[in-house]
Amino acid sequence: MPTTDEETQTSNPTPRSGATGTTLLKLDGVTKVFLTDEVETHALSGIHLDISQGEYISIAGPSGCGKSTLLSILGLLDTPSGGSYSLKGTEVANLSFPDRARIRNREIGFIFQSFNLIGDLTVYENVELPLTYRGMGASDRKAHVLEALERVGMGHRAKHLPSQLSGGQQQRVAVARALAGKPAILLADEPTGNLDSRNGEAVMDLLKELHASGATICMVTHDVRFAQHADRTVHLFDGRVVEDRMAA
Repeated sequence: MPTTDEETQTSNPTPRSGATGTTLLKLDGVTKVFLTDEVETHALSGIHLDISQGEYISIAGPSGCGKSTLLSILGLLDTPSGGSYSLKGTEVANLSFPDRARIRNREIGFIFQSFNLIGDLTVYENVELPLTYRGMGASDRKAHVLEALERVGMGHRAKHLPSQLSGGQQQRVAVARALAGKPAILLADEPTGNLDSRNGEAVMDLLKELHASGATICMVTHDVRFAQHADRTVHLFDGRVVEDRMAA
């Protein structure tokens, strides 16, 4: 049975591996309450969490514990009901929608379980699309896209459509799309959920390589095997952090 926050939660674990100690994301007392038919559902209850630049952290826990809600708040896709959230020292919990969208586009790279590639765009165009929303010039976009595709080993597939790729290859393209904008952090939501074990391991190896090269990664997973790839694991239960520990 989970113990209390005071007994188990470590608010500032010692940074390991590529972590610099510089706080990138900071949640202080974050709550999330959903109201439906006069029923309150407390998805998150008093979350305190710091993520340092260069860390590789996994968020684990049973279904319904608040993992995806927490990731949505970290990714500025949702707003907390209470508490504060700062990104690179800037309070972002209550920003306007346009400001949140702008920061999300520049600072956060998303890797989704379902890939979310656009079927009638080529691999190159899928990776390029978020950069066009920034107003980035064509030559800069090309350099960013080609670099990202090479990093994930998909440069030779730039002209292919998603339907011409395997599931593992599509996820690699999704990772490239997340990397292309050089975000402050990569948020991965069950990145192996739609993959077989072999392709799942390949994607996890890719994330490990990216972390080794300096990327900051926060990954939600229900798979204990994959959670162990991270240097630090935060366990949620009923919307609370019940354990925050570094890898052995």
